[in-house]
Amino acid sequence: MATDGAGSGQRGFTRAAVVNVLGNAVKIVVEGAAGLLFGSVALLADAAHSIADLIASLVVLVWGRSSYDEPDDTHPHGHDRIEPLTALFVGAVIALLGLNLLYESAQGILYGVEVEFSPLLLGALAFSIVDMYLVYRYTTVINEALNSTALKALAVDCLNDIYTSFAAVVGVVGVLLGQPLLDPIAGGFVSLLVVYQGVEIGRENVDYLIGAAASPEKRTEIVETLRSHPDVQGVHDLTVFYDGTVLEVEVHVEVDGNMPFRKAHDVESNLVDRVRDLEDVGDAHVHLDPSGIGEWKERLDER
Repeated sequence: MATDGAGSGQRGFTRAAVVNVLGNAVKIVVEGAAGLLFGSVALLADAAHSIADLIASLVVLVWGRSSYDEPDDTHPHGHDRIEPLTALFVGAVIALLGLNLLYESAQGILYGVEVEFSPLLLGALAFSIVDMYLVYRYTTVINEALNSTALKALAVDCLNDIYTSFAAVVGVVGVLLGQPLLDPIAGGFVSLLVVYQGVEIGRENVDYLIGAAASPEKRTEIVETLRSHPDVQGVHDLTVFYDGTVLEVEVHVEVDGNMPFRKAHDVESNLVDRVRDLEDVGDAHVHLDPSGIGEWKERLDER
């Protein structure tokens, strides 16, 4: 996770999460009041959607920022996996909400809806769209420096809120034009998009949690970085996997077997620093082996 320091990163993360909490809370109040006043199922459903979003935002605020805590006795490798775990929760909430919206849309198509039109309904939806867009933009700007999967999931959820609000607009306009079925039909299309995005967020963060391997391109970049050192004569047994949202690198590097111990130590330290400086790499463990033995399991430097 790329930050400008754990302290400032945690503060930025917290601010973005708080803005999401407040944005969803205001949206719930405005849409819920208008929906209850005029009997709009579309607005009540959108407000109910935001209740789950509010819960997800609170989980990210309370739980997700722990990923910035320093390693301790109970978590010697840090807390990096907390963040994708919170993002996985948000993805699951999004998918379940999408399925619920799909069910509500099907019910509306089958049994119809009864809504009293009022310009205030459109006003409440316009407010909600602007509200969620501002929250989305703020979250995205903050996350450019943090690259947080949890904040990315919240930003996607803000876009989902905008889509569902536009669907509600279609429904309210349909009521005005005497075509109330437009509401559940538009909601059905949007709910499918919401389900898809929730599943994609979950799939990405499951990879982070189970320690999935890095891409072949990243492995090649790491090997080339190691081989560019003038004292490196071979590279083998490379393992690159996700530890939370960052990559952990374990590798054996071959050097001259007669190299003085102090120089070998300096070479190893330099190689570790080079690999750690690569994008997405959190930590690296480099083991030096004498070259020419030829007993390695996996040679990566055949020329």
